Amino acid sequence: MSVIAEPGKDWSGWSASIRVYRLRVAMIVGLHGAALILLLKTEYGPFAITLSLLAWLFLNGLFLLVLARPGVSAALSLTLIAVLITLSRFKFEITQLSLTFLDFLIIDSDTFSFLLTIFPRLQTRLIVAAVVAIPLLWLIWRADPFRVRRSFAAAGLAGVTAAMAALSLANPEHPWEPFQGVNHISNLARSGVVSVGRLTATGWIEAEPRTPDGLRLASKAHANLRSPMLAAAPCDTTVKRPHIVMLLDESSFDVTAAPGIKVPPNYAEHFKSIDGKQRTFVAEATGGPTWYTEFNVLTGLSARSFGDLKFYVTRITAGRVARGLPQSLQRCGYKTFSLYPSFGNFLGARIFQKASGIGTFMDAADMGTSDEQLPDRFYFDQALKIFGREQPSQSPLFMFVYLTANHFPWTSAFKPELTPDWKAPGNTAEVDEYIRRQAMTVNDYGAFITRLKRAYPDESFLIVRFGDHQPAISQKLMEPGIDQKTLAKRLMSADPRYFSTYYAIDGINYRPRNLSSALDVLDAAYFPIVVQEAAGVPLDPSFEEQKKIMIRCNGVFYACQNGAEARRFNRLLIDAGLIKTP
Repeated sequence: MSVIAEPGKDWSGWSASIRVYRLRVAMIVGLHGAALILLLKTEYGPFAITLSLLAWLFLNGLFLLVLARPGVSAALSLTLIAVLITLSRFKFEITQLSLTFLDFLIIDSDTFSFLLTIFPRLQTRLIVAAVVAIPLLWLIWRADPFRVRRSFAAAGLAGVTAAMAALSLANPEHPWEPFQGVNHISNLARSGVVSVGRLTATGWIEAEPRTPDGLRLASKAHANLRSPMLAAAPCDTTVKRPHIVMLLDESSFDVTAAPGIKVPPNYAEHFKSIDGKQRTFVAEATGGPTWYTEFNVLTGLSARSFGDLKFYVTRITAGRVARGLPQSLQRCGYKTFSLYPSFGNFLGARIFQKASGIGTFMDAADMGTSDEQLPDRFYFDQALKIFGREQPSQSPLFMFVYLTANHFPWTSAFKPELTPDWKAPGNTAEVDEYIRRQAMTVNDYGAFITRLKRAYPDESFLIVRFGDHQPAISQKLMEPGIDQKTLAKRLMSADPRYFSTYYAIDGINYRPRNLSSALDVLDAAYFPIVVQEAAGVPLDPSFEEQKKIMIRCNGVFYACQNGAEARRFNRLLIDAGLIKTP
């Protein structure tokens, strides 16, 4: 169709209006085109691309419902998509997991504080971005030639939401997908559908349902549920008890559990206790999330009870769990300390630990460093400073100390000058570096023991150590040649081969009172029982009940009776007010 100018008539104004209109339409088309290119570059496969496009339509519909302007809605949706992909990539670099819906469901001041701590210029950049973005959005608002009825936007939004839900439920997420670092928007959209469904079905924590006449015996649980969780009896603080040092040995386990690994002579001695036994600690994490184990050993509970929410367990439970190892020790007169190697606002660590009974929480900033990975001697020195400062008070001390020398990656030598006589056993360079760092820990631990003996010849110490999880490289070592899908199934089923580390019990001028609970294989959630009994601290009623489960289930907690024991125990704690649900 062509436009023919009529003689004697001025069409210049009309033509200018057409050009302006076309430019405005082109602007909107360009915004949608930019979003399409961005999604096609980050989404792979027909399903992911389709779901991401539906998510794009969902965002546009949401903004249209409020603003009724497609141009501004497209601009805001494009900005949000770009920001979400950037955040997802950032999270993946740190945790090897892409962004999920739950990241937005649980946002607190520590989230922003942590980001500003590790990116001190972020606040300035955000302000600059806002200064630039606001005028641009105003221009787009003024240039937008279209208006959309809100009723039409609502109908479209409902249709897109239904399509996203149907597609997500028809294609459930495979275990390995969040670990791939791709499909950021489609994974985020699908996680929203899954998370809402889970929260509706089970709530924040798995627990037996409350019944009108009290908690009944679960079909696969075997304890007497009628006995109430009574308040703990007063503890005799005049009894002399040992100082307790609890060492979290980063990523450490006996690597000879993997086939064909060569190690130096006497390698296994580090994993043995004072009685000569080598014991297995079964963690709930592998390859990375130290905070799962931190949660286990401080509260005596299972992170797996929180299902998909376990990634946020320290943030969810901060101030909501009124039992645990530090609280039990405080009842018996202990002063409690934690030497935390990162910043205290990471996943709400400071709030969580203080609420769990840690009296003095010292993070990296408090210890005068911004580097999380330091030789273990640094943290041992910090512990000795506290002993030197607190020793005149004559109160027993509990100290939770993190060791970080063996933190990933192992692709380069960390402080090689600290092991001048090191000879590589002959594995891959990565495995040999891992073993060398374990040797660094052995040397620094030995020096720490020597200094304690020399400085405090009349004091007694109970030292408990454990590996918080296996290193990420173990996933390549345990079953060489295993394919990614089979490995993912192993990890999702909590195959003990990938979750077993070690725990050891030592003493200085002290022989542990009771090692009956120190089973050969022990789930991490039972560790507080071992520590208390080894130190001669009486168990409160909640730990007495949990010890019965430990004996009945032979050291297994969450997986015992397909989760029935853990659900029953959680219900007991909730009804006793020891767990407050959000």
